Amino acid sequence: MLVIQVLLIAVVLVVGVFLVRSTAGARHQAVRRLLLAALVALAVASILVPTAVTAVANVVGVGRGADLLLYGLVIAFLGFVVSSYRRSKALEETVTQLARRLALDEAVTPEQARHREGDGPAQEG
Repeated sequence: MLVIQVLLIAVVLVVGVFLVRSTAGARHQAVRRLLLAALVALAVASILVPTAVTAVANVVGVGRGADLLLYGLVIAFLGFVVSSYRRSKALEETVTQLARRLALDEAVTPEQARHREGDGPAQEG
C-alpha cells in the first residue's frame, strides 16, 4: 500500500470520527482555525511554487501535483459535508425545541377554553 493511500484512508477515518463526536467547545474552534490557517499557507505556497506540489506528490506516491490537490479537495469536501450535516442536525434540534416550547406556551387549558366559549356571541334559540 502506498503512503498516500494510508494517509487518505486515515484522514477519511478521522472525518468519520468527527461525524459522531461532539464539537462543542473552544478546543474544537481552535483546531478549525489552525487547520484553516494551514490551508491558506499551503494554498499560497502552491501558487508561488507549483513545482513543490508535484515534488510533495512524488514523495507520497502520487504521480502529479494536480492529483494530490484533487485528493486534498476531496478530503476538504468531506470535512465540509460532515460540518454542514452536524450544523443542520443542531439547528433542526433547536427548531424542534422552540416549536415545542411555543406550543406549550400558547396551549389553551380546558378552563380557558370553557371561559372562551361563554364569552362567544349570544346564541338564538
